[in-house]
Amino acid sequence: MLFQASELSCTRQSRPLFQPVSFSLNPGNAILIEGPNGVGKTTLLKTLCGLRRPESGTLLLNGKSIANHTPSSLSWLGHHNPLKDDLSALENLEMLALLCGHNQHCPIEALRFMQLDKRRHHAVNTFSAGMKRRLALASLLLSDSLLWILDEPQTALDVAGIRLFEEMVNNHLQQGGMLIMTSHQPLDIALQRLQLTPL
Repeated sequence: MLFQASELSCTRQSRPLFQPVSFSLNPGNAILIEGPNGVGKTTLLKTLCGLRRPESGTLLLNGKSIANHTPSSLSWLGHHNPLKDDLSALENLEMLALLCGHNQHCPIEALRFMQLDKRRHHAVNTFSAGMKRRLALASLLLSDSLLWILDEPQTALDVAGIRLFEEMVNNHLQQGGMLIMTSHQPLDIALQRLQLTPL
């Protein structure tokens, strides 16, 4: 799988947010998009995963327009956790697996990896912000998507949560997955796998 962006540009109120962006991403590698608040990082990520149309440029996944691929080709996690507060942790993952068509994966294993299995029957409205973020990240483990696009995934995580996230990312890359993300925090990924893209 190869993900390519060519001369991609985005606007806000008819004004360009950043200079046109071009890159290629191969299996096993990650791109970290850097820049201060307000330069358009979230807009770029939403454009990369098809939630927003670019002003100009092309997006190709294996040589075909991203618009022609199924939603399961990639996984998106933005600032907001896709969780229902009145459901338990396990119920949330089961719902997300059903919505995304990933019923063959075990939600309990994902909860165990993120060290939430002992709270799997607890309502999410009893969770801290960091626990909710861990649960949202656990949903990525239910997916077969090779490409993960993540917006500030470490938000609200404590030191232990960040280590779990980094382990999850490194496992994903070692298995031939790809990652595009934004972060204001250091990321412990092998430098040969990581490409920095400033905005």
